[in-house]
Amino acid sequence: MKVVLETLGCKLNQAETELLARELIEAGYQLVSRIGEADIYILNTCTVTHIADSKSRHRLRQAHRRNPNALILATGCYAQRARQELACIGGVNLVVDNNEKGRLLRIIEGAWGRGRPIPLGKGTRKPRPLVLRTRTFIKIQDGCNTPCSYCIVPRVRGRETSLPTNEIITEVSRRVDDGYQEVVLTATKTGTYQHNGIDLKGLLERILVETGVPRLRLSSLQPQEISSGLLGLWADDRLCPHFHLSLQSGSDPVLARMRRRYDTAEYEQAVSLIRESVPDAAITTDVIVGFPGETDEEFKESYRFCKQMEFARIHVFPFSPRSGTEAAQMPAQVDPKTKKQHSDSMLTLAEESARNFRERFSGRTMTVLWEQRTGEGIWSGVTGNYIRVFTKSEEDLSNQLMTTKLA
Repeated sequence: MKVVLETLGCKLNQAETELLARELIEAGYQLVSRIGEADIYILNTCTVTHIADSKSRHRLRQAHRRNPNALILATGCYAQRARQELACIGGVNLVVDNNEKGRLLRIIEGAWGRGRPIPLGKGTRKPRPLVLRTRTFIKIQDGCNTPCSYCIVPRVRGRETSLPTNEIITEVSRRVDDGYQEVVLTATKTGTYQHNGIDLKGLLERILVETGVPRLRLSSLQPQEISSGLLGLWADDRLCPHFHLSLQSGSDPVLARMRRRYDTAEYEQAVSLIRESVPDAAITTDVIVGFPGETDEEFKESYRFCKQMEFARIHVFPFSPRSGTEAAQMPAQVDPKTKKQHSDSMLTLAEESARNFRERFSGRTMTVLWEQRTGEGIWSGVTGNYIRVFTKSEEDLSNQLMTTKLA
């Protein structure tokens, strides 16, 4: 049976899709990229914004148009939030929410009936190929106990839970054995990892000591989770000097309405601590524009703060009201025209900031993980501090870590 897997949204979704891909391969399924040749199409959805919802619906309808005979399955956060909405889309056969995601393979086999592949016998292990990309994503934590006023994630991901430390270390070792050069640890709230007295710092220490991982990267952290003790681990150059530090707004009144648990002074302190401890670090962030009640002056405050922080990358999101969140009911919703103007201004700053960061490393020799061919003899890769670089080579550079001089 041939399966197409697609993912929308965050790195946590990518980690869960990757795990499913591995389960499917080991059960005898074949992953393909073209929906026209697939027996099964699975979409791991996102629901963080209305745009994410729209993309999910579009992908599902498109998959059915291209292959009306395929089994169409929707899972993920949109499926958790509005199962019936997805079930009503023409051509969708199954909707599996996050609570059932761990049983997805059994659900597929149950739906497919006699035509399903026969799983491998007990005690056998099919070779585990590189299934998605040269970097691999591993989930360490899920859920959120401290919802922000705008965020739907706690409703679709539930309460905080952390995976057992030994299980994570075993999975890291397996991915290294498979040939991956970089492991990305991902979660809903990476910094709240806690299992049997082991926190994130303890988990990283054990991974670095007990596995041969060539390169280890963290997904998003909160500023209040940054400490000198944690940053001390970056003395090991296998830890990527890249910190995605969520901001959302550079205006303290807006942060308060968002129910973020820090102000700009605390955020700036975390950034300073990172730069003192890890001088070449890239600090990337998310910013929401047009949050309810955001005045022109509050937007200017946010813009000035982002400029001051000199981010390596800024992901800009126009505010999207999510039904069931506090922010959706707040007064003084920002009109679409103003929201777009502010979004365009912040995107311009994002481009400027990214360019300035890249130019700092011109002429430097850095380690690059080469990922894929993007054109005739042109290869694309990333440095440890997440600079996208390109080179020309007739050799196969895929999945190689190489020292490279940046032009």
